[in-house]
Amino acid sequence: MNGQKEIICFLNDELRRDLTRGAAFMTPGVAALGPDLAERIFDAITLYDDFCKDSDPYGEHDFGSLKIEGHTIFFKIDYFSKDMTMGSPDPSDPSVTERIITIMLADEY
Repeated sequence: MNGQKEIICFLNDELRRDLTRGAAFMTPGVAALGPDLAERIFDAITLYDDFCKDSDPYGEHDFGSLKIEGHTIFFKIDYFSKDMTMGSPDPSDPSVTERIITIMLADEY
């Protein structure tokens, strides 16, 4: 991995472990599961480390899939400019990047 990819990976891992490092959204399908299961999903995402070439081809730790209580859950991290009007000009630079994690049911993808 080159240095920039390692930084992006680190920043994405930071966001997964501490959602205050960016913004987090759950889809209506996840919200409909109720607050207790949603909390278990968030907890599982903070511990997630099953990244592989198939699900993480660029080594950025920006996507994951896990099963919780019979539900397949995806999370996806996207990079936006600080003003949220376009993609980030440099996802490895937190001063110009807003990280957004979306947590969804697989069938909502």
